[in-house]
Amino acid sequence: MIRILFLGDIVGEPGRKAVIRMVPVFLKERGVDFVVVNGENAAAGRGITGKIAIDLLRAGVAVITTGDHVWDQKDLPGYIETEPRLLRPVNYPEGAPGNGSVVLDTAKGKIGVLNVQGRTFMQPILDNPFRAAEMEIQKLRLETPVIVVDMHSETTSEKIAMGRFLDGRVSAVFGTHTHVQTADEKVLPHGTAFLCDAGMCGPEDSCLGREVEPIIKRFTDNLPTNFPVAKWPVRLCGAVVDIDEATGHAISIERVSELVNEN
Repeated sequence: MIRILFLGDIVGEPGRKAVIRMVPVFLKERGVDFVVVNGENAAAGRGITGKIAIDLLRAGVAVITTGDHVWDQKDLPGYIETEPRLLRPVNYPEGAPGNGSVVLDTAKGKIGVLNVQGRTFMQPILDNPFRAAEMEIQKLRLETPVIVVDMHSETTSEKIAMGRFLDGRVSAVFGTHTHVQTADEKVLPHGTAFLCDAGMCGPEDSCLGREVEPIIKRFTDNLPTNFPVAKWPVRLCGAVVDIDEATGHAISIERVSELVNEN
């Protein structure tokens, strides 16, 4: 059995510090073998830098996925070419920097991770995520049946459709992007674990990880304003999935939602 921890969108400095602190705890105390996190909002709430990626990987994260904010930090295109464990959505057009999937060797066998971005209410509009995912999974399955998918998408319908589309062909499909954890975790009929949105690793007293008052002001007066990342404590959200390494089928899925204080 392989136990994989998937953590939702990291938001700013509080979120990444909480993840860096807690990943070793999950690895040691909860028997986790492999950790995937979505890091696309880890740098001041927008994008990710090479330095932040290095810090997360050193803490024990195996793979970092991203989404629509992947290019928001200027150093990222150069760095992502050098680090295969930092993914961008697979459905970017040919020639985009970096890769949309990776297969890593572990003590319990090879594990594949795929990052794909939805198109409904999302910018930029990328290639068809269903066809891109299907083609990439055919390649990944030549190396391993254990495959984890980050479906970075706005709508629940598109994420649910992707879970059902890939059921039996991958081990788990986790939705990201909305920063709000859903309560629909399940193992689908053909053996794929599914959670519509993993939630975020970001400030608890916030609006999607940002300070509340500027968000309210924007909604009430429609004027431009900054949205600073809120402060501690952090709600760490995601899920733990147990997978049969021989078949790649999920055995169980359990949501994670833990409050982490600054000190």
